[in-house]
Amino acid sequence: MILINEHYNKLTASYLFADIAKRVQKFQDENPDKSIIKLGIGDVTLPLPAACVQAMHRALDEMAEPGSFRGYGPEQGYDFLREKIARHDFQERGAEIAPDEIFISDGAKCDTGNIQEIFSTDTRVAVPDPVYPVYVDTNVMAGRTGEMQDGRYQGLIYLECTPENSFIPDLPREQADLIYLCYPNNPTGAGISKQELQKWVDYARDNKALILFDAAYEAFIRDEAMPRSIFEIPGAREVAIEFRSFSKTAGFTGTRCAYTVVPRDCRAYDSQGRKTMVHPLWNRRHNTKFNGVAYPVQRAAEAVYSPEGQAQVKNNIDYYLSNAGIILKAMQDLGYKCTGGKNSPYIWIQSGSDSWSLFDALLNKAGVVCTPGTGFGPCGQGFIRISAFNTQENVQEAMHRISKTLS
Repeated sequence: MILINEHYNKLTASYLFADIAKRVQKFQDENPDKSIIKLGIGDVTLPLPAACVQAMHRALDEMAEPGSFRGYGPEQGYDFLREKIARHDFQERGAEIAPDEIFISDGAKCDTGNIQEIFSTDTRVAVPDPVYPVYVDTNVMAGRTGEMQDGRYQGLIYLECTPENSFIPDLPREQADLIYLCYPNNPTGAGISKQELQKWVDYARDNKALILFDAAYEAFIRDEAMPRSIFEIPGAREVAIEFRSFSKTAGFTGTRCAYTVVPRDCRAYDSQGRKTMVHPLWNRRHNTKFNGVAYPVQRAAEAVYSPEGQAQVKNNIDYYLSNAGIILKAMQDLGYKCTGGKNSPYIWIQSGSDSWSLFDALLNKAGVVCTPGTGFGPCGQGFIRISAFNTQENVQEAMHRISKTLS
């Protein structure tokens, strides 16, 4: 008989954002005349940059002609895009990343979820708390954990992120093999310095561990002292893999394009303790399970690196950061302690009460949707996350409603 993967049964009953959607729908059904402002999920609201749209149109025109039509492209991505990424995102910042170390994909969420497949199932995994749920759930599905107890899965190493440590966790006290880090952080909005990131690279080198570094929000960094990439840190090429996305950078959430960087120096070990290069493993996985991102989408992503694209992307990011500043000021004026909102589109707010209680109050009294921190892990209890991804008019109205509700 056909058997299921019973590790799926360990997963919590529903996904955080599905819970939120149900509560919002219930409120809307009961209050059909009330408008709702959604500042919960991290979906962009501004249109694609004009340079990207124009590039996509040109590519579609090519696809309409026999002489320029393209079928399957290289699974790893077209050279024209990989070369632009390597030069602009890394080499110009002093990080030696080559085009053939970049793998184009349809999303950082997919890659951060899929990367664990190339590592042993008895790998000891360390995750931040609070955490982006995909890091945890995909390792549960793979069988690296026990059952959940008190909001945490047995077998995982949880790295507590709290106001006391500025949401940058301490190094693990026990051996961790695979370490997830995300900066600028989702959900807390916290940033990390080069000095702090160097500690993690040194730990990975000393303990034969590997860091999975999620840099999906690096475009929001305005502090030039902060690292945009882990590969700006000496020694990181041997112990890190980095994930990036055009979703938040250029509004590709509905278009789907991202990339993962696996340096050729990056290593893991086999069961005999012999060093094994990770690049060929990810390349094989990519070739076997992925047929590449559509040619017009890759041309649109390439346009991000044109002078026009760079200016338009910066304008979009500045717009969201302006929204973040409005949220940050409004919540601080109400007396709340906040993190993020300066080099991140997220504001992490210490609620002073149960996370879901404040969520429900904002939804039912102000018609504003946020994200309860407890959905990101036990250390998120007592916090909410507010996203800057909306129109400035909606953000201003939401803050007006919240101020009236919480004053």
